[in-house]
Amino acid sequence: MVDLRYFGGMTQDRIRQLIAGRMQEDGLMETGVAGVRLFRATKAVPCAPAVYEPSVIAIASGAKEAVLDGARYVYDNSRYLLCPMSMPVKAGTPTASPDTPLFGVYIALDPRLMAGLAIEMETAGGAITAPDPGPVSQGIRFARWDAAFSEALLRLLQLGDSKTDTAVLGEARLRELYYAILKGEAGGVARQAFGAGNAIARAIAHVSSNLDAPISIDDMASRAGMSRAVFHRKFKQVTTLPPIQFVKSMRLNSAAMKIAGGMPVSEAAMDVGYLSPSQFSREFKRLYGQSPRQWSDAQDLPAGGM
Repeated sequence: MVDLRYFGGMTQDRIRQLIAGRMQEDGLMETGVAGVRLFRATKAVPCAPAVYEPSVIAIASGAKEAVLDGARYVYDNSRYLLCPMSMPVKAGTPTASPDTPLFGVYIALDPRLMAGLAIEMETAGGAITAPDPGPVSQGIRFARWDAAFSEALLRLLQLGDSKTDTAVLGEARLRELYYAILKGEAGGVARQAFGAGNAIARAIAHVSSNLDAPISIDDMASRAGMSRAVFHRKFKQVTTLPPIQFVKSMRLNSAAMKIAGGMPVSEAAMDVGYLSPSQFSREFKRLYGQSPRQWSDAQDLPAGGM
């Protein structure tokens, strides 16, 4: 009997070699396909505030760490991370070193393309198992690198050898990868998040794109078409966080990333909706244990805030 894990490992190794051959320095590299970037890290970075936008993060070698609401997740080339909606997390590269480099791929998920595919799959006459109608239990999930995902990712990255191939075939190969994700181990969560009628995902998308504006729980509940009590319960089922804490974490994590990128503290605070610098400093210190300026001097964000 053919051992598919063997061929999956061979595919992962080809992906790792491809990234290593293209990246000579730590950081992020564009592939030419919208939303798809390679990354490399050769030094350990402790977890720091970040915001995961809808994305998949696939590790070809090494390991990454993500912390959501106190729960710690370490993932490597045995499984990829799926984040179907914007989430405030802490992220780092705990084991990266020159001897054990981290190589991976970041795939931003286009909500329109994912939604279109999810709806097509839901109406495909039983082509795949329908997702569980219950709520998504958390904002991040993991899935094994199955053959379909591994091969689709390799084919997509191989386009980088030719600008013409990338321009002509990039969108089709990206669609193939999205399809593999939607069919994979975390596909039910993804199809539910991007499918029609996910009111919580729509509310989170609104928060993510309007951090600089006033956001009330009543307004979020109204946008979701739910009572405040029902919205609060379902929101916490999906994200593990109460709505108020989620909004605050999104704002403070986004501000922390801006400060780490060189933005002045006062500007970062205003960018995420804080009108009072003292309130921003107070809430920042309560969450991170340091003032914004102390934290800026002491912290190093992972490449790309991932």
